[in-house]
Amino acid sequence: MATLKQITNFLDDYLKINEIQDASVNGLQVSGKEDIKKIAFAVDASMESFRRAVSANADMLFVHHGLFWGSPLTLTGKLYTRIRYLVENDLALYAVHLPLDAHPELGNNAGIARILDLESIEPFGEYHGAKIGFKGILPKNLSLEQIEAKLLGSGGAGLGTLPFGPDAIRSVGIVSGGDPSAVHQAIREGLDLFITGDASHTIYHDAMESGINVLFGGHYRTEIWGISEVSRYLRESDGLETLIIDVPTGL
Repeated sequence: MATLKQITNFLDDYLKINEIQDASVNGLQVSGKEDIKKIAFAVDASMESFRRAVSANADMLFVHHGLFWGSPLTLTGKLYTRIRYLVENDLALYAVHLPLDAHPELGNNAGIARILDLESIEPFGEYHGAKIGFKGILPKNLSLEQIEAKLLGSGGAGLGTLPFGPDAIRSVGIVSGGDPSAVHQAIREGLDLFITGDASHTIYHDAMESGINVLFGGHYRTEIWGISEVSRYLRESDGLETLIIDVPTGL
């Protein structure tokens, strides 16, 4: 067991939540119980995630996509309903957006790089002066289909692929979530494959004319890695009870 302050102070520092310019309000978004015994983890701050966390007797919910995104909001409608539910159930809400994408150990992009066994990993994917993704080299040549299977599992499918690059893929750039435009950075750096979450019509012809493969893994499927890694880290290092709330959107 640890206090809410101890956990949030540790997460603020370890995940470096103030080092990347971000539209999200990173950190503790809604207070809750002082003593934390169990933490739930989910990609999205939604009523479905909240209800499952409460049903599992969690004291705190850690999410990648929080409730607040930098602009003033009124406590009405769905936002009021969500916050009222959190307060009534004494469930703390902690959110980390871009710093969780970029974290070199526990982040979404680091998790994808690890599942692909990338070597010679370097920062990649610049956003407002900070690189939030990673690029690297596969230990052996793989096809686009083999990489999709490694990332999404056998029988798994993302949102689509653009098979315009070499059949034998060696160099890969990764930006999880919703940044298909980062393909232009991958093109400039001569990479064989660019992996992101969201699909985009607008990059189709640039990818074709530049001869690069693109894998759209799905926003959700490319952003489950960070919450899973933070959950594992807190469970193994601090002995906290954790659970993953999986609410896949298919997108």
